[in-house]
Amino acid sequence: MSPRKKFRALLAEPGLTLIPGAYDALSARIIEAQGFAAVGAGGYAAVGSLLAQPDTGQSNMRDYADHYARICAAVELPVYVDGDTGFGGVNNARQMVRAFEAAGVAALFVSDQTFPNRCGYLPGKEVVPVEQMLAKIKAMLDARRDQELVICARTDAAGVAGLDAAIERCQLFMQAGADMAKPMGADTIDDIRRVIRELEAAGVAAVSFPSVALFAAAQAVRQAVATLKRDRSLAGVSERLMPLPDYYELIGLKAQLEREESYDRAAAALASRRAAQ
Repeated sequence: MSPRKKFRALLAEPGLTLIPGAYDALSARIIEAQGFAAVGAGGYAAVGSLLAQPDTGQSNMRDYADHYARICAAVELPVYVDGDTGFGGVNNARQMVRAFEAAGVAALFVSDQTFPNRCGYLPGKEVVPVEQMLAKIKAMLDARRDQELVICARTDAAGVAGLDAAIERCQLFMQAGADMAKPMGADTIDDIRRVIRELEAAGVAAVSFPSVALFAAAQAVRQAVATLKRDRSLAGVSERLMPLPDYYELIGLKAQLEREESYDRAAAALASRRAAQ
């Protein structure tokens, strides 16, 4: 089953699918090794890891496509990614869908914020007229080559015009053909229940934790290098480091070496047969 079919199947299953967020290929591999069924890759974590900056819309579609491609290549899991605002108008959104499809993503979401996009929990957000977002949704659906690709439409209207406006937008997004709708800012249990009820959904399908790996790594690195600076020795850091055999297993060193050896044996056998002729 393809990653995109796997993701659709996960959404259809009863209960919650937990989707931890990765900030790079290695963190995605760690998430996979822990047995999760899907991995997320958000813009907040991408900008933080690639640029060491806050997510205020300063990256571009090609940067994201390359970043997501590396993550998708590192795992067999479905990867659910951040499509920002579609990076412009309807033609930009079409191009984004094609590029992200080529990168291998299983699902993507696009926000109705004005461009440049800001992290949904940062101040200063504005949303576009709903007609503009509906046009983008139609454009993305038309651009999609693989119908299994999940397209989610996110609204940030709750923080701008209130939850009622966000629910209304989500209803319109679904009517326009989006596979999923997400009201950013509906964070309390009561708000989530209300959103589900008013969207006539059976229940919350998935919960994402987009920055968990980024924050965990940042804290771990800060503590390790602070200890190294203080003690001028690895003695106090060693217990916080992944053992080398575990790291080699995680990155697939043994399989890579075996693959190299198999190619070398095949080449040597071919050369030997050629010499014997």
